Amino acid sequence: MRWENLSDGPRRGTADAALFGADAVTTRTFDTPEFRGITFHEIRARTIVNRVPGASRMPFEWTVNPYRGCTHACVYCFARKTHSYLDLDTGLGFDSQIVVKVNAPDVLRRQLASPRWHGDHIAMGTNVDCYQRAEGRYRLMPGIIEALRDHANPFSILTKGTLILRDLDLLRQAAAVTDVGISVSVGFLDETLWRTVEPGTPAPGRRLEVVRTLTGHGIGCGVLMAPVIPFLGDHPDQLRATVRAIAGAGAASVTPLVLHLRPGAREWFMEWLGHHHPHLVRRYERLYAEGAYAPKWYQRRITRQVHELAEEFGVGPTRAGAARRIRALRAAPQEDASAPGATQLTLL
Repeated sequence: MRWENLSDGPRRGTADAALFGADAVTTRTFDTPEFRGITFHEIRARTIVNRVPGASRMPFEWTVNPYRGCTHACVYCFARKTHSYLDLDTGLGFDSQIVVKVNAPDVLRRQLASPRWHGDHIAMGTNVDCYQRAEGRYRLMPGIIEALRDHANPFSILTKGTLILRDLDLLRQAAAVTDVGISVSVGFLDETLWRTVEPGTPAPGRRLEVVRTLTGHGIGCGVLMAPVIPFLGDHPDQLRATVRAIAGAGAASVTPLVLHLRPGAREWFMEWLGHHHPHLVRRYERLYAEGAYAPKWYQRRITRQVHELAEEFGVGPTRAGAARRIRALRAAPQEDASAPGATQLTLL
């Protein structure tokens, strides 16, 4: 395994410092039902704040990812490719070989205190979910949120995990001093589809309960309606039911994103598709013939339908040019900093 250069993407050039060495890796397994078959590689990272490559389409510049690999096991997850940088398998290995940066809170606190850090927005959950099952054992996020709170550093979290509610008090404390944005990913309600395509995640209904709970405690929460899966989750009736449920949960916004299939994820997803829905393989090959993304006309159609439904049900879709971060509750209202529109976000 190429542990000497673990980062959130391939690194090039002689100036790239190793994040940790092979002698810093401890491998553990736990004989408990929730972790059976999972191997954890505990490492001590040298840095935790990562700059997003300039060519990225992401509407943020900095990320923190305390884990690599994800037990959510979403067959479409774009981050699968990153496991190949470690000589790990991007299929089952991505789901079961989890890298844990056990010193993430301490490293983050040190980096936030550096005079070279200027308090920029930090996004979390943009590579793999920071509230996946491993977080229940390692408890890295409380220390991370505390560090961000203590430095009044703005941040956002995207998750499919219900474990975020464990840190509700910390999120409220952080929202009192800085901008905090929370988004929950719910692309569809179909439980049969969920069980096969997102087998390690909480059910969609439970995720919407997270939205309802956060909203009820004064923390605005948007929904990333992602992925909308062509031919399996894109029927108008399915879109209507999903947006209605999102509105019912009190979401501040809904942003649809159509499934995209990058290398690493594409192969794994197509294998899953051939097993569960073989009649759709040729249709997918045609739809994604030009690359990782569905055609513009298809993306625009889904976006238009969801936004029209959002207006019907009274939940505001995130608009291009609107601030991505949700303003924290505070005594004196302040204007949000402007950020690129979340409709450009391609996380899932």
